[in-house]
Amino acid sequence: MRHLPTPLLTHSIATALLTSRDAGNNCWQGSFDLGRSVETVALDAEGWQWRGQHLPYPGKPKERTLYYFDGEAFAPISRYAGKLIKLVPTEWNVPTFEIDGIKMLPTAKESPLDDARRKVALVQPAGKVVLDTCGGLGYFARCCLDAGVARMQSFEKNEDVLWLRTLNPWSPDPDHSDDRLHLTHADAAEAITRMPDASFDAVLHDPPRFGIAGELYSQAFYDQLARVLKRGGRLFHYTGSPNKLTSGRDVPREVARRLQIAGFRAELALDGVLAVRK
Repeated sequence: MRHLPTPLLTHSIATALLTSRDAGNNCWQGSFDLGRSVETVALDAEGWQWRGQHLPYPGKPKERTLYYFDGEAFAPISRYAGKLIKLVPTEWNVPTFEIDGIKMLPTAKESPLDDARRKVALVQPAGKVVLDTCGGLGYFARCCLDAGVARMQSFEKNEDVLWLRTLNPWSPDPDHSDDRLHLTHADAAEAITRMPDASFDAVLHDPPRFGIAGELYSQAFYDQLARVLKRGGRLFHYTGSPNKLTSGRDVPREVARRLQIAGFRAELALDGVLAVRK
């Protein structure tokens, strides 16, 4: 999974670029990788120069949309294959993503990367072998790499999410992880059945909502998590905070009970459940 070489434009960056052109400026300085660096680009009437490429100006940029250069024009970073999957900018620079308009990562109070960092800290990944069941944009993996994880096996079932990662400069690149991050396009619910017993020191489990991926909340899956995790190993399971009044369910406590049956000590933590293998 290599990052694709393209500048990324948000509504504000695209607007600033067009405004600078209209003001008659011959250059503009800003970030084309969601705040990770700042570059100066040359402007002319027909387009602008970026790393040796002459690119066209974007059309009318939309709010809450990220754009990449697809070889001909600037297009939204989104795909539709039964569901619309879209990379979405945030005020923190680090993007989230949506599936059919449902935000998949918390962004209300902090960046999704900072949110991931607090959760990763609960499993204490330094020097450990960690299983990441639902890789998403890879923020758990990035935080584990930063924290000194020895090795991380990450799974992601959705190939369109993997494509989003190639365009997200905040997603870690396994090819530049010193062989510590192994990312596999597979369904964790199936892949885990082929893993050896006690092969991981810690687990990070960030599944989609129960209504989308109920199998990842099942007793059978939790039994598998207990099997592949060493005794004393830590597991953080993201559940979110579904509204009990509308859903009629207390998902975090249901998850904690199932994990206890599987052989864990479990307690509510942050917006999920922290469990330790007995």
